[in-house]
Amino acid sequence: MSRPAALAALLAAGLAPAAGAQGGAAATPAASAAAPSAADGARPISLDEAVRLAQRNAPALVQARGQERVSRAGVTSAYAAFIPNVSVSAGGVRQFTGEGSRTRFNPQTGATEVVPAEPWTYSNGLSFNVDLFDGGRRFSELRTARANVGAAESAELAGRFSVALDVQQQYYAVLAARESEAAARAQLEEATQGLRAATARVAAGAATKSDSLRSVILVGNAQLALLTAQTNLRNGNIALTRLVASAEPVTASPADTLEAAAPVAIDSAALVELARQGPAVRQAEAQRVAAAAGVRSARAPYLPTLSAGYSRGGSGFDPRFGFGDEAYNYQGSLRLGLSYPLFNQFAREEGVVRARVTEDNAEAAVRDARFAAVQAVVQAVGAIRTAQAQIGIQQASVLAAEEDLRVQRQRYQLGASTLLDVLTSQTQLTTARAQLIQARYDARLARAQLEAAVGRRLE
Repeated sequence: MSRPAALAALLAAGLAPAAGAQGGAAATPAASAAAPSAADGARPISLDEAVRLAQRNAPALVQARGQERVSRAGVTSAYAAFIPNVSVSAGGVRQFTGEGSRTRFNPQTGATEVVPAEPWTYSNGLSFNVDLFDGGRRFSELRTARANVGAAESAELAGRFSVALDVQQQYYAVLAARESEAAARAQLEEATQGLRAATARVAAGAATKSDSLRSVILVGNAQLALLTAQTNLRNGNIALTRLVASAEPVTASPADTLEAAAPVAIDSAALVELARQGPAVRQAEAQRVAAAAGVRSARAPYLPTLSAGYSRGGSGFDPRFGFGDEAYNYQGSLRLGLSYPLFNQFAREEGVVRARVTEDNAEAAVRDARFAAVQAVVQAVGAIRTAQAQIGIQQASVLAAEEDLRVQRQRYQLGASTLLDVLTSQTQLTTARAQLIQARYDARLARAQLEAAVGRRLE
């Protein structure tokens, strides 16, 4: 094959996929919404629905809600410790003797016993036991149980905002991928137009074959950019589907694709105060309260324990356990006890030290949580302001790059500029679009991070 024939084949190969893509491509991101997309087949959902589904199905939140139920059950158990333990018993015994014998030797008492004519005997019993004083252990355990409920509630709240942040981040990544796909379609359309213009000028002898070959390269790059954007969109959809635990593939709502992050009225001082009372700080505070209650509980063994108990039981031949006509022989007892461990191999001292170390760690965690909350707010506010400014700048840059590309194409068709000028303008436009998409993503993500730090939605 001669060199001119090879060049002609190369141009045909570049024009074929470009022409096929031109029918589905759009000149602007808004028009590309009707074009085939990697999101086809996925059900669009709103951000609020995605967050709600994830908060209902996220394993971390399921565990947090389970821990909250366990903590509430612990409070009920702590209250019940003030109520006496009650137990009842009932049983029957059958005695066996030799044939014709009515007596037997009891090895425990050494006496000869007369076996009754009725071999079965029955018994019942009732007993109560309670600690009258335990050094305040039960009160400490009750305070600890209540504090654990507060910690579990705070952990569940912090988990809700953490899951919401994960969902928002992935949701915004899907939006950015869809915007990148639209930008890649526009880039492919522009590269296709440039290839046609270069091919026509080469055929007219007004340009060299180098112009058409460079245009073929530009078309190929645009096709690769479109494939990459579609792959990112598919990956984003499947990741979002996993987060919301949906049985069918889901994607971000197309209505949100071109919506820029709404401006946020920022009052830094108010946001810092909100952050100091945010979910993470509240969780750390609740854990500190539980640790302080644990110290008081660890000191309880230094005081004596006073307990009381009462039991009553009877036995007889009534198979209805004393509720029939035959009366049982009942006996009862009342017990009072006082115990105090004089020495238990320093187990009490070790328990107190462990509890105090836990309290010190909780205090440090509270202090760090407050600083971390303030840091998160300051960083998020700065990121929002920067991203909002970038959005305005990049929108102007995109408009300027589009106009610059239009002018350079007209000059190129008239022979007043070179293909290199057109390619430079196309590259600047592609870069400006990518930076605008990134700025929108950064603004949305920074807002989500700020909401997670303060523990509430920002209007």
